Amino acid sequence: MITEEIIAAILAKHPELSEQQIQEMLTYEKKRSGGLLGDETILRLIAVKHGIEVTKQIEFTRILSSGHLFSGLNDVSVEGKVVAVFPTRSFNSGEKSGKLANLMIVDTDSIIRVVLWNEKTEIVENGKLQIGQIVRLLHGYTKDDQYGKVELHLGVKSRIEINEESQISYPSVEKFTTKISEITNTFNNVHLSGVIKEVFGSKTFTKGDNTEGKLLRFTLVDDSAEITVVVWNGKVDELEGQLKSKIGLYLINGKVKEKEGGNFEVHVDSSSFVQIESIMHHMIKISDLKEGDIVNIEGCVSNVDVIKEVTTGNGEQVKLFTFELKDETGSVRVSVWRSQVEQFFDLKLGDTVVVENGFVKKGLGNNLELTTRSGTQFKVKAI
Repeated sequence: MITEEIIAAILAKHPELSEQQIQEMLTYEKKRSGGLLGDETILRLIAVKHGIEVTKQIEFTRILSSGHLFSGLNDVSVEGKVVAVFPTRSFNSGEKSGKLANLMIVDTDSIIRVVLWNEKTEIVENGKLQIGQIVRLLHGYTKDDQYGKVELHLGVKSRIEINEESQISYPSVEKFTTKISEITNTFNNVHLSGVIKEVFGSKTFTKGDNTEGKLLRFTLVDDSAEITVVVWNGKVDELEGQLKSKIGLYLINGKVKEKEGGNFEVHVDSSSFVQIESIMHHMIKISDLKEGDIVNIEGCVSNVDVIKEVTTGNGEQVKLFTFELKDETGSVRVSVWRSQVEQFFDLKLGDTVVVENGFVKKGLGNNLELTTRSGTQFKVKAI
C-alpha cells in the first residue's frame, strides 16, 4: 500500500477529514520523530490511530530514545536506567491467561512504562532486574496506555539485556518530575519528588464487593507547594512503616484527582511506585558534576548576587538568590529558591558552604548549575 493509497483509505473512512489535514498530521508526526521515520511509516501510524487496518507491520529496529516512540511500532528497541520494578501478577480474562510485570525506565527524554509478558517476567521473579541497572530492551512493540501515553511491550520475540559495564549516565527521576504548584486538571498521572510533611494514620473501609480496603493519607511538600497523597489498599501495607515526616521520596505514576473547590490530590495504587530517598553522605568535586545527579558538594563562596523577585512559568512570584562556589577543581553557580533564600541574608565572599542533596541541571549558557529541591540543606561556615 503506497502513500497515496493510505491517504485514500483514511479519507474513505473519515470523510470529515481533508487531504490537507492528513498532510498536516504527517508533517507534525515527522517533526516529532526527529526525521527518523519515513512518510509511509508515519501514514500507517496515522491510519492505525483512525481505526484503519494496515497489513504491513511497522518496524523500526534501531535503538530509539523514548521521545521518538509512537504507538504501532512492531520492532523497536530502547535503552535506559531502571527506576521502578513492579511485582509479577497473573491474569485470566476467560479467553486469555498468563502473567505480566511492569517496570519504568528513564532515558534522556522521559520516563517510560515497560510491560513484560509471560516468560519475560522471569527476570523480575528471580530478582535479576534491579533499580539502577542499565538495560537494553530489544524487539518490543509499542501501544498507547489508557491515558494516550506510549508504552513499550516485550513479548515472545523480545530480549532484555542488562549492561553491568555501562558507563552511560542517565538523568535522575527528578528531571522529569512535576512541581506540585504546576498540577492542573489536565494531568491524568504525574511524577513527583518531595519531603513528607505529615503522615495520617491508616483506615479500613468496606468496598462495594464487601471486601476490606485500606487507605492512608500524607502531605507531600516540595519547594513550590504541598499536596495530599492518598495511598490505597496493598500499597498501604507496603509503605506504612516507611512513611515518616521529613523523609524524602520519589513518586512515579501517581493519579491526579480534582476535589471539590478545585484543589487536587494524588492517589497511589498498585500501578504507582514510591521510592524512599536514601540520604547521600559522600561529597563530590565540582568537576565531577553531571546533569541530573543529586549531590553533596563543599566549596568556598567566590561570588554573591543580590536577592531577586522572579516570575515562574505559571505566574508565581518567588524569591531567587544565586551565588558561586569553587573548590580546587572548578566553580559552579548555585540557585536558591523561595523560603530557602532567608538563610543566606548574611552570606559573604570567602564563606564555606556545604550543599546537601542539591540537583544538577543545565542553566544559563547551557552550563551546569546546582539548584535547590525540597530536600536540599545548607551548612554555612562563616569566615
